[in-house]
Order: sequence, then structure tokens, then C-alpha cells
Amino acid sequence: MTSTAPTAAPPAARFAGLDGMRAIAVTLVVFYHLFPLHLLPGGFLGVDVFFVISGFLITSLLLRERTATGRIALGRFWQRRARRLLPALAVVVAVCSALAWVVGGDVLVDLDAQVLGAATFSYNWVSIAGGGGYFAAATPELFRNFWSLAVEEQFYLLWPLLFPLFLLLPRAWGRTATAFALAAGSAVWMGVVAGGGGDLTRAYFGTDTHAFGLLLGVGLAFLLAPLSRARWADSPAARRVTGGAGVVAIAALVALTALPLGGAVTAFPGALLAASLLSAVAIVAGVWPGSWFGRTLDVRALRWIGDRSYGIYLWHWPLLVLAVAAFAPGHTVAAAPVWIGVSVLAATAAASALSFRFLETPVRRLGFRRSARALAARLRGGPRARLRVLGVALAGAVVLAGTGAALAAAPDESSAEAAVRAGREALAEAMRDAPPAPIAPTPSDAAPAAPADVPGDQITAVGDSVMLASAGGLVERLPGVDVDAEVSRSMWAGPRIVDDLAAAGRLRPYVVVALGTNGPVDHGALEQLADSVGPQRGLVLVNAYAPRDWIPGVNAELAAFAEERRNVVVADWSGAIAPHEDMLADDRIHPDASGGRIFADTVAAAVDGLAEKRRTEAADRAERLAQIFSADLMP
Repeated sequence: MTSTAPTAAPPAARFAGLDGMRAIAVTLVVFYHLFPLHLLPGGFLGVDVFFVISGFLITSLLLRERTATGRIALGRFWQRRARRLLPALAVVVAVCSALAWVVGGDVLVDLDAQVLGAATFSYNWVSIAGGGGYFAAATPELFRNFWSLAVEEQFYLLWPLLFPLFLLLPRAWGRTATAFALAAGSAVWMGVVAGGGGDLTRAYFGTDTHAFGLLLGVGLAFLLAPLSRARWADSPAARRVTGGAGVVAIAALVALTALPLGGAVTAFPGALLAASLLSAVAIVAGVWPGSWFGRTLDVRALRWIGDRSYGIYLWHWPLLVLAVAAFAPGHTVAAAPVWIGVSVLAATAAASALSFRFLETPVRRLGFRRSARALAARLRGGPRARLRVLGVALAGAVVLAGTGAALAAAPDESSAEAAVRAGREALAEAMRDAPPAPIAPTPSDAAPAAPADVPGDQITAVGDSVMLASAGGLVERLPGVDVDAEVSRSMWAGPRIVDDLAAAGRLRPYVVVALGTNGPVDHGALEQLADSVGPQRGLVLVNAYAPRDWIPGVNAELAAFAEERRNVVVADWSGAIAPHEDMLADDRIHPDASGGRIFADTVAAAVDGLAEKRRTEAADRAERLAQIFSADLMP
């Protein structure tokens, strides 16, 4: 996030406590990303802390400049923002893009669009338009954390233009009330967009829906300007009350981030708004005249982190994505090993420290042209100085070449998306060439079941994106199979899907269900599924293979359920594909064409096994009935 150290003219005193607040905010976000299974499951709320800080600080600086000079120099304001933000941003994008080219694979997906979004500070809207919600967990965008920077930059562009309109309001209280009312409107709008099964990505990434933190900061700046000049503001009682409120606010904020908020609808905007309000209280406590709380927050360690918080925020996420892709490909970013998190944390600290010292600080103080002249002057220095400059120039050229190669090689879809698309196309082609055959009569328990080697026209297959990626193998191995598969399905959707197929007359004697990838499986959901399939049909449950923490529990639950039911078996997809991970996409979940054939063979073997089991049971029952009948006829 942006570190907005004041560089306005005339120079302004540093706001006490804000460096410490930035340090707390970036720590929450970084630990949320690097150690998601262990610490601070609600650490993403740190972004909202940054928003409040930015809204407050920028508005305060604009107020100071107008008071001192009677006007706002927009050109100088935007120039200072560019000096602060662009150098580190450009280096992170170039270096990480070049590293992505070296790593290869899914980290290159849509890299060109991502770089465009970063360069134009529109990343949040680019990400919303991309609609990559489903695959984001497995193959996250390299620069996805730039969405919040885009929101702030849009604020920096628009707010100085709107600031004079606020000044037309006659009193500070009116300006404060207006800003707070707009903040409330933004929060309500987020709730509307996210509510009722709405688009959480749109609600979270949207500038309009997520502006309330920035607007709270704006209102806070207008409010504190007259309050800090009040006669009682510097009294010991005021300092005690504000300091105590600050301690409570920080403690409550950290406690809030310890809750498993995740994608819960209550977080949009509930938890986000709560974090923003707590941040506002802490800012008031920190900048209050004579505040001990602000001095406490600005201890050396927190101030060091706060000064470098912008670089820390920029570097940590792309380094995490690259490290997981390069060194732990069997894991998702959301479940990265602890050693990856620790390594990325160390690399982030080093990179941000170097960037702050040798790039951000010189450019912020000297500007772009004077920094370039100072660098050129080193070429006229001694041999060691020239060697360092030439080394930096050579490294820059290599990085830029790598960036260009990465942009040229960037695919439009991940390997998982390509696998699913290929399966969808194969399924559509099979439907065009040979529409589903009429359903054969459902075998009864009293009559022998179909012989082993069950044909496809006896099988209905229901699944998620793994089955969809395997559709080509299924229609090749089991011609005539009726496949109903779609992305993002879980076992909870199974009973409804089966009921709909039955109502449409599409439920065949053997029903294959592969819905274990996208979440835990509950015994009750399996009972409902089996009831929907009915005792006269055979049910094949396909177990799951994915680098997700719930998969072992899913497979154990499926195996236990199959043991309880005579007409249920498990197709061991996990065991079949484990020795062939090279046949999976980079997400280690979705099979390619070869993997899809293994999926189809596994399903066909399970269906044949169930058919043989039912045939044997029916033969045994017939033999027992014959024995009973023979015994009754004997004199």
C-alpha cells in the first residue's frame, strides 16, 4: 500500500503514530497471505487500515497546503505521488515479470493484462472484468495485490479535483458529515452488491463499493482540524482518553483479524467497516496533540516497517506466487508450506529495504530528472563507481528483456482452464455427433443386472470441473455416456442435480458422481444423494485428488459411505492419478487429455465392478430362492 510521507510545500510535520499504523496494517496483510493456515485468517482487513490512513493523510496535507498558500498546486501534488509510487512499482513489475518468464507455466497467464492494469492504476477493474474467480485459488494472478493500490491511485487522481467542492461547504462539520455520509453510502452499496449470493469479487475490488475507508479518512481530517485547536484538546484528560481509546482500538482490530472471516458475507461490509472505524479511532489517538499513544506506535521497529510498508506490500505477493510455482508446485498459494512463507518474508524484507534506500528515497527527494543526472554523474567518477553504474544498467537490461519475453509468452488461459475448455469442447462435439441414446430399462434387484463391461448408454455422469476436463476421455471410453459437469460444484449440489436429471428422464441405471474437489463432504449430503439415485440404480462415487486440506477427509468419507451401501462403490481416481501428476495441469487438480483417459478408465472399471457385484448378488439371490422352492416341493 502507499506510504504517503509528506513532501508537500510547505514542509509539514510528520503525523505521530501513522508509521506505526502502516506497520501494523502491512503486517496483518503479509501474514494473512504468507501463513494463511496458521495466523490471522482475517488479516486482509489490513488493506482497510491503509485506506483510512491514506484518506486522512492526503486530505490533511491538502488542508495544510491551502492554509499555507491559499491554493492547491495539482501538478505538484500528482508529481509527488508519481515520485513516491512509480519507481518501486516499475521495478517490482519488471523483476517479477522476468522471474515469471523463468518459472513459466500458469504464473504467466494474462500477464499482459495485469501489467496494463498496474501501469494504468486500473488493476481492480481489470481483475473484475477478467472474472477469474474460480481458478484464482489455484492459479492466482501474479500482481493481484495491486487492486488496492489501484483504488488508492484513483482516489489520488479524483480527490484533489473534488476537494474544492467540499471547501464550498460553510463549516468543517458540514464537510465531515458529507464525507461520512458518502462513506456510509459506499458501505451500503457493497452490502447490496455482495448480498443475496452476489459477486463478492465485484463488491471487494470495486472503487465505488470499497471507498468507505478512504472517505472515513477524509471526514476524519476535516473533523480533527477544528478539534485539535480546541482549548481542551491538549489537556491531560483528553490525552488519557484518546490514548486509552487507541489501545482498545488496536487490540480490537487485531482480535478482529484473528477471526476466520474469509469469504463470509458478514465481512462485506460488516468486518471491513468495523476495521475502518477502529483504524479511525487509532488515528485520532495517534495524532492527538501531545499524544503518548502516537509516540508509542512510532517505536523504531514499527517505524522501520512503516517507512518500507509500500515496498513490502508490493513485493510479498508476487514473490509468494513465484515461490510456490517454482518450489512447491504441489501446493496452492492458499496452502503454501510454512518454509515458503518464511523464505518469502525474508526476501520481501530484503527487497523492500534495498528499494527504499537506493530507489524510492533518492527519487522522492531529488525527482526523476535530478536522480538521472546524479546517476550519470557517477559515470564520470572513479572506476568502482562506473562499474557499479554499468552493473546496474546491465541488470536492468536483462530484466527488461525478461519482461518483454514474459509479456510475449503470456497465455490467455491457465493450463487448468485449457483442460476444462478442451473437455467442454469434446463433450459438445460428442453431443452433436451422437445425441444421448434412449435410456435402457432400470434393472431391478430381482433380475440379473447388466453384465460387466457396461456401455455408456447405461451411465449418467455428474461432476465438477475435474469431470468436465475429463469429458473427452469419458465419451471416448464410454460412447453414449450422458455427462452433466460444470465448474465450482460441490457435493451439496449433488442431490438437486440428480433430482433434476430424474425429472428430465435422463437418470440411467448407473450414476457416477464426482463432486469431492470443491469442499468437505457431509454424510447427510451423501445420504440425500443416494436417496435421489434410488436403490434400483448403482451409484459410483469418484474420490478426489487436489492439493487442498479437505481432500483426505472427503476420500475417507466416501469410502466409509460405500461400505455401508450395497449399491455404492468408489472409483479411486486419487490412487489412479497419483503416480501420473505430469498428466495434471499446473494446479495439480485438472487432468489433461491423457489424464482424462485415466479418469475414464477408472470410472469404467468402477462401474463394471459394481455391475459384476450386482450380477453376483442377483445370482446368489436366485440360487437361494431356487433352493427354498425346491425344499418346499420335497415330500
